[in-house]
Amino acid sequence: MNEYADLLIIGAGPAGMSAALAAAPSGARIVVLDDNPLSGGQIWRDGPQASLPKQARQLRERLHACANIRHHPGTRVIACPGHKQLLVEDADRGWLIDYDKLILCTGARELLLPFPGWTLPGVTGAGGLQALIKGGLPVQGERVVIAGSGPLLLASAATAKHNGAQVVRIAEQASLAAVAGFALQLPRWPGKLVQSLYLFDRQYRTDTHVVAALGSDRLEGVRLSQQGTIVELDCDRLACGFGLIPNVQLGQALGCEVTGSALAVDAWQATSLADHYAAGECTGFGGSELALVEGEIAGLAAVGETSAAEQLWPRRARWQGFARALNGAFRLDPKLKALAQADTLVCRCEDVPYAAIAGHRDWREAKLASRCGMGACQGRVCGGALQYLFDWQPSPPRPPFSPARIETFLCVDETPPA
Repeated sequence: MNEYADLLIIGAGPAGMSAALAAAPSGARIVVLDDNPLSGGQIWRDGPQASLPKQARQLRERLHACANIRHHPGTRVIACPGHKQLLVEDADRGWLIDYDKLILCTGARELLLPFPGWTLPGVTGAGGLQALIKGGLPVQGERVVIAGSGPLLLASAATAKHNGAQVVRIAEQASLAAVAGFALQLPRWPGKLVQSLYLFDRQYRTDTHVVAALGSDRLEGVRLSQQGTIVELDCDRLACGFGLIPNVQLGQALGCEVTGSALAVDAWQATSLADHYAAGECTGFGGSELALVEGEIAGLAAVGETSAAEQLWPRRARWQGFARALNGAFRLDPKLKALAQADTLVCRCEDVPYAAIAGHRDWREAKLASRCGMGACQGRVCGGALQYLFDWQPSPPRPPFSPARIETFLCVDETPPA
């Protein structure tokens, strides 16, 4: 049976929750979809070992208290079978949702770059390790190295330490000058300054990046280039994250324009497609504060409250300034493009090494020659890596966007004609 929404919101992270709550007073019928079991997104991921901020708990409570907001957790978008219509699926069933307006709050995922040994058991993303720990992964007494770039490294280290791990090194690829320059700007955003002081760790090293993960059957250590010197450290876990990639696949499939690697939006958070908006890290990343105000603007604009939305522009501009400072300071050094060796796997799903990909002209040619990106993750991991390594633009996704049951596709055939 079809469901109808005046306003459909994809993603229940900070941007999605903020958008829904901003639009709710209009009385619109609002539906929020999210593939996680609980709202909060990746930044406020819940779990047995998670400690949610007060703001996240309050937003969740307000969201669930609104009678005109319906939240579908654990639900994924499978296809776009018709105009303003999505095919979705949860653990029990599939169904169609028709909508008048839509806000994409699909967030971002980690950029994982290939290097020798990165497929060893014990190697994860930096955010991935944080999510695993929050979900109940025991790390008591384990030696952990965290490498890559950006504040997520410090947040992941803090989570690991809080749960009993020994953080032996935090390897930040950005230079000391870049990190210091960013730190000097933090008084413009006092909350971020306090947060950075809380998260700082004495094992933090700038101008340091991973060279190789060491071990045979599982991770045993890591080789780092630390300020120009090669060092090797014993460890039980290595978490590497080189920034974030906006999740634009659904927006692309719907026909929204992409600028750089993010969904293009105007001052109202509207995309190039009429009645379709986007907010949060799918439009470029800048932290939860920027996602919250972007979501609020999108929610207000979607229900016609443009005057109220316009009043939020100065707050958005303030946090856009933070985003520019953040992204400028932690821009990846081109030398990271040389981490992979000829035999380093780039596509883990299809076991495709770097040598089989290098030399091709574009993403499509590489896929046809090597099956790169044609495995279970459908290029979600290797696609971002190849975009960074070779400046290849991944092709727009084709349905199904996620694995789905046959019964779900039957929903489309059973829909009576209009």
